[in-house]
Amino acid sequence: MRITDLLVKDGMIMDLRSATKEGVIEEMTMRLQKCGRIADGAVFKECLMNRESKMTTALGKGFALPHAKSDTVVGGAILFAKSHGGVDYAALDGQPVYLFFMIAMPSGADDDHVAAVSALSKYLIQEGFLDKLKAADAPEDVVALFAEDREKTDIVASEKEKYVVAVTACPAGIAHTYLAEEALKQQAAKMGVTIKVETVGAAGVGNKLTRGDIARAEGVIVAADKAVEMARFDGKPLVNCPVAEAVRNPGELIAGALNGSAPVYRVIRDGRFSVKERFLYLEKRFYDHLMSGVSIMLPFVICGGMTIALAYCIDNALGVSPEALGLGSLGRNHSIARYFLKIGNAAFSFMLPVLAGYIAYSIADGPAIAPGFVAGAITDVGISFGRLDVDNPISAGFLGALVGGFLAGGVVRWLKKVCAVLPKLMDGIKSIIIYPVFGVLITGFLMLFINIPLSGINVGVNNFLQSLSRSGAGLLGAFLGGMMAVDMGGRLNKTAYVFATGTLAASMTEGGSVPMSAVMAGGMVPPLAVVVATTLFRRKFTKRERGSGLMNIVMGLSFITEGAIPFCAADPVRGIPSFVAGSALAGALAGAAGIKLMAPHGGIFVIALTNNPLSYLLFIFIGALVSGVLFGLLKKPD
Repeated sequence: MRITDLLVKDGMIMDLRSATKEGVIEEMTMRLQKCGRIADGAVFKECLMNRESKMTTALGKGFALPHAKSDTVVGGAILFAKSHGGVDYAALDGQPVYLFFMIAMPSGADDDHVAAVSALSKYLIQEGFLDKLKAADAPEDVVALFAEDREKTDIVASEKEKYVVAVTACPAGIAHTYLAEEALKQQAAKMGVTIKVETVGAAGVGNKLTRGDIARAEGVIVAADKAVEMARFDGKPLVNCPVAEAVRNPGELIAGALNGSAPVYRVIRDGRFSVKERFLYLEKRFYDHLMSGVSIMLPFVICGGMTIALAYCIDNALGVSPEALGLGSLGRNHSIARYFLKIGNAAFSFMLPVLAGYIAYSIADGPAIAPGFVAGAITDVGISFGRLDVDNPISAGFLGALVGGFLAGGVVRWLKKVCAVLPKLMDGIKSIIIYPVFGVLITGFLMLFINIPLSGINVGVNNFLQSLSRSGAGLLGAFLGGMMAVDMGGRLNKTAYVFATGTLAASMTEGGSVPMSAVMAGGMVPPLAVVVATTLFRRKFTKRERGSGLMNIVMGLSFITEGAIPFCAADPVRGIPSFVAGSALAGALAGAAGIKLMAPHGGIFVIALTNNPLSYLLFIFIGALVSGVLFGLLKKPD
């Protein structure tokens, strides 16, 4: 793919007016619409912002690759824009962004989308190329730079050179995967190291590592934010890190894989490892598989929860009294409210099957999806008093779907081992018939027995949450709110959020979930605390840090905790305790006051879906104020 064929020369913006992430995206989107490359700028902007909410497309080095696919795109296009003053784009290195490449592709153009990002990445990672782009004065200069023959960076293996292999993968499988690939290749060329990089992207696995590649390699680098095949690296020195680390510090990763400092990766088998080693290994694998399911499930939960909550609000606005008729009556009285409720219930109904299906997929690939979906869909049947009971729902709920996903994945992996003795000519039949059909049957019948104890736990947890006293709810709220600020998007943050969304489904008819309100309050505090600290203690922060205040206001109010990450990364000893204190306080206040929330995301935009909006806002403000003051007092002047 040639970049010059996609560049919109007549639409390039050589001096951006906008100084914020959302402003840049809107300005570039409107330019694409003016050039006739998209039909609806507002729709495409929403697609871009949704993509940015998952992970920033600015990994560092002063450039960003906002990208999205949408039905509103009229043919593929890349729009270039340049900011002379730099934009705080929430880049992972905390530095301003000067160069922007907006990639627009029609829905379904997965291969073209990946190819465009991959081809563009090969240019941007080249040493000196970004400086040339910054110096370009006219669109013709930009086109000319991309028209030049790119220096070949693919490396041919040599028996005499040091040799490493790598895997890059990000949750979306688009930009970060290929940027990391190019960064590793470029750095390896400078260091005189031969490297082969496997990419696990949206278009599938590219440049797959063979057994021979792995056997020859002196070390392995796995730069991934989702589960990848790891057993093949058994016995090799292995550096394991997030995909962004490969873009920021490729030299350190390659050196670590070669100099003997990387631990040797071991697949646990035959009782060779200690209890601690087994636990750490299994804990990581469990988390990777769980997050694979949760990342696909969350859009269904968010869409379903917010749409159901809107149905309640519509009925309430049209005069239905929940006090007189009960909360369960909301959303069922006016035709428009009933239709919103139907849409929301449809989205919500996919929550458990999708969670279980994609956990199973992460464990055992495509053949496990059908057994996983079935496991998630039948969490309400079981064996009762020795008899099959399919008519009286017992509801193992979120916990049942979680266990069912792991069960389905395990069953299909077992089937693969059992069927390994079958002739190779039956490989097609195994993937299409044997694994899914027998996986569904075995998993389905095992769920009959598993659902009974899990339903008891599920009912017990829900009853416990409903019976909590004000002090008990406050303590739980403090715990969940504090977890949201410990790693801001990491494991503890995601664990608290997943627990809260699990309680939401069972509490919609009761007016919402107290844990959900505590989690959202705790997650909104850190970015807002940054605003407080940079405003009250201006002299302790750089001009660029003070300038990030507006962005953190937007991120904080939108429940995007990651806005505070650059400040925590720069000063974690003072930042993390400060933010945890305020988040825990906000969560405790929300819990103690019995604040309930009916939406799993949205921040201030769903504040009306709480049972006490003004108090909820006050508690978030108090938490942000406490965190901001603590952070400002503890921070040393920059």
